Amino acid sequence: MTLPVTIEQTACCTPRAASTLALAEAERIAHLFKALGDPTRIRLLSLISSAEGGEACICDLTDPVGLSQGTVSHHMRLLAEAGLVTREQRGKWAYFSLADDALEAAGKALRSI
Repeated sequence: MTLPVTIEQTACCTPRAASTLALAEAERIAHLFKALGDPTRIRLLSLISSAEGGEACICDLTDPVGLSQGTVSHHMRLLAEAGLVTREQRGKWAYFSLADDALEAAGKALRSI
């Protein structure tokens, strides 16, 4: 004996977002999270945020992460391009600080997805 099968015509899922992201916004968010996707860059952000005055010289960032000045500069450039840090040149040294509300903006970007 075969029982009848009934299939309800209801949607299984409802969309969580009211609209989809535009391509440019999706690329901006991906760029931001790509910069955050490296443990060294996360450590650099932590070092800067915990430094006295909320800023750090590139010369003070190399030893804690165990990398050369050139490699740390590369990481800092990526963080700056993503809008996470600001850079100020003082003589031959670059000083970095967290960009205003940068980490809050990252959280907001993640919630918008």
